[in-house]
Amino acid sequence: MSSKQQNRRMKWSLDNIRINRLSTEALQSPPGYSAASIGSNSEVAKKTDVSRLITKKSWDLALAPMKQVPMNLFIMYMAGNSISIFPIMMVGMLLMRPLQAIWSTKSTFKMMETSSAILQMIVYVLGNFVNIGLALYKCHSMGLLPTHASDWLAFVEPPIRLEYLGGGIKLC
Repeated sequence: MSSKQQNRRMKWSLDNIRINRLSTEALQSPPGYSAASIGSNSEVAKKTDVSRLITKKSWDLALAPMKQVPMNLFIMYMAGNSISIFPIMMVGMLLMRPLQAIWSTKSTFKMMETSSAILQMIVYVLGNFVNIGLALYKCHSMGLLPTHASDWLAFVEPPIRLEYLGGGIKLC
């Protein structure tokens, strides 16, 4: 073996590296660590951190229905205005999910273990009402809601359209 190859082998060899584990030198504290925080102040800090995390989690739960509004708008757009089984099922789910969420509001916020979540509950219920409003608007645009007297009375004639518009051309 040449001396060049032997030198390379020695350079990368881990056999000659020794770590002195019994060093008497103390390790430095990591950045952001303070030895002064250990003690009676840490209990107070832990309680405030837990209460802050509970408040943050409750606001995340409260704002979840409002975060679903863009997705529900996209679903409404993709469903179209035709009357067939799939758009009706999509609109039915758009209506049922917020209703179920409103009925289970108390159990949703029960795990927060705080009675100060009243404002979060109100925001949660209002967000679900927004989603119910979107579903009702979609039902109206599909023609599923009874908006005229002729929709529920057999002897009343349906309203007659006076104009039909199509493609920017007025047809009379």
